[in-house]
Amino acid sequence: MAKGKLREVVKRPLDVRYLTALGWRWLPVCRQARAVTLPAGGFQTNGIPAIAYEALVITSRPEIVGTFGVVTSTHWLASTVGMSILERGGNAFDAAVATGCVLHIVEPNENGPGGDVPIVLWSVAKKRVDVICGQGVAPAAVNASKLRKMGFDIIPGAGHLPAVVPGSFGAWMLLLRDYGTMRPRDVLAPAIAIARNGFVTSPEIASVLNDLSDFFREYWPSSAEVFLPGGRAPRVGTLLCLPAQAETYERIVRECETAGSDREAQIEAARRSWYEGFVAEAIDQFFRQPVMDTSGEAHAGFLTAEDLSRWRATVETPLTIDYKQYRMCKPGPWAQSPVMLQQLALLTGFDIAGMDPLGAEFVHTVQECAKLAFADRDAFYGDPKFADVPIDRLLSGEYNEERRQLVGGEASQELRPGRIDGYGGRIPLRSAGSTNIAHSEIDFARKRDAAKAPSWASFLAESHGDTCHFDIIDRWGNMISATPSGGWMSGSPVVPGLGFCVSVRGQMFLLDERHPNALAPGKRPRTTLTPSLALRDGEPYLAFGTPGGDSQDQWALHAFLRHVDHGMNLQEAVDAPSFHSAHLPSSFYPREWMPGHLAVEAGFPRQTLAELNRRGHQLEIFGRWEHYNSVTMAARDGDVVRASASPRRMKCYAIGR
Repeated sequence: MAKGKLREVVKRPLDVRYLTALGWRWLPVCRQARAVTLPAGGFQTNGIPAIAYEALVITSRPEIVGTFGVVTSTHWLASTVGMSILERGGNAFDAAVATGCVLHIVEPNENGPGGDVPIVLWSVAKKRVDVICGQGVAPAAVNASKLRKMGFDIIPGAGHLPAVVPGSFGAWMLLLRDYGTMRPRDVLAPAIAIARNGFVTSPEIASVLNDLSDFFREYWPSSAEVFLPGGRAPRVGTLLCLPAQAETYERIVRECETAGSDREAQIEAARRSWYEGFVAEAIDQFFRQPVMDTSGEAHAGFLTAEDLSRWRATVETPLTIDYKQYRMCKPGPWAQSPVMLQQLALLTGFDIAGMDPLGAEFVHTVQECAKLAFADRDAFYGDPKFADVPIDRLLSGEYNEERRQLVGGEASQELRPGRIDGYGGRIPLRSAGSTNIAHSEIDFARKRDAAKAPSWASFLAESHGDTCHFDIIDRWGNMISATPSGGWMSGSPVVPGLGFCVSVRGQMFLLDERHPNALAPGKRPRTTLTPSLALRDGEPYLAFGTPGGDSQDQWALHAFLRHVDHGMNLQEAVDAPSFHSAHLPSSFYPREWMPGHLAVEAGFPRQTLAELNRRGHQLEIFGRWEHYNSVTMAARDGDVVRASASPRRMKCYAIGR
């Protein structure tokens, strides 16, 4: 769009239906005056000519616009901390470390210090996009055969057995050392203060802890000590303090400053404290002790201090694909990230820009392409250091032209991975609600409804932790997108003396050695974590992402398409009615799938929902903004920076100036 010119933001009938779907009748709202270009004579709405006029497009909050910098994340405290680092002269990468470490504290149901993180960034100094892998690996002492001999056909979703090396801290220290400007004390101080002084307990945290409280007290007492102050779950709106986590970070700061005044020496000392010092020692000792897991039995773990000492975060070249004037940059197939690239390759063959962004044709086309790309994910992806992943073929124009022919007018009810000779593996399918899991399950009685008490395994399947996300752009043009996750409080018991849990990302491995994602020593699980960064005409433009497990590369893609193809600004794009499918097998225990499933928000017009139903989609209809979709986006256009945050969890927050 030429500077100073109004752009066409509506290419369809402008009626109350459209404004309602974007939030016209929902509060709180922010009215943003937006010019709408109408053709001569106006649109025909139900046969009646519409009069050209200036319309108010209603969003849940304003699109943040400034020139200094923006921070947007899944929690307001993390966003304000990140912005405070920018205001103090730090760059986007300094702010990222502080933001990420605060997310570990304030969203313990979603992630923790012992979790994982992939990062994609644009560095002005290096003039390139880099990916930092903060995904830990499987312990050296475990493999698929060993777990099968223990009686498992699927890796448990909780306890010691699915644990992997905690990768977040190593990734933060690499980012700080090679891209940042500050010292460990500078970026850890906000997290320490919040953990020490407390943060407001959200409804989600209170609910999870209420459900887990009996289990914690009986089986995971170290978790009860940290997360059940006074022996009970904290109430919504009360302060939750995590002094043990504060002490862990404070000790790291004390130890790293004994290395002297050199910044890089301090950062390396902090890393050693974690992976070769007291943190690794505490994890090693605790994992020798059996703890209860989803099998209904107590098992010791395989993770050792030596596993931590061997591991290092790494810098990698991103995978990319071009979509119109944009180049999308993503992590490799050790994450699900390339699935967004393949979706874009498939969608290139359709006129997405010409489709109604609230219409059935748009939703159907995008979702049917997603089914194909995700089926390829489940058949072919794995850690490329261990598995030969045909990623060039999967992203090629020729291959996706063939796959695109499978998109018809009706919703597919089949899982249809492509065939590439010599590659891939069988996809295990377990229907939702099935009980063919080859181990017992302990009962998990909820006091409030003992008659309907689920098993512990099924409870975890409904309530496993999720993910956080943030995007940051600074005044120099540095840009970063990261998706911290793992180490959530329902996944594994707190390590005594450290105050946090260890990632159970190993549940995403398969126990079939023939599959690219088979469990093996020192291997990365094929994770769902997937930040995004897009260049426009060769210049860094957009950083974005979301929590949501298997839905991440669905929700984030929809926001991207609505922005670049339908002209919505960043806030409109994340506010627009959401949809996703669980047609793909879940990456999480117990790895169920729901053929033909399509979840949609009720903000879609009724005729859209009726048409999707007619096409055979198995609809699950949520209320307005009831999806977990928490997309955040940050963009730089010349000297102007912009940001947005989803309204759906009532925690996401964008800030800037």
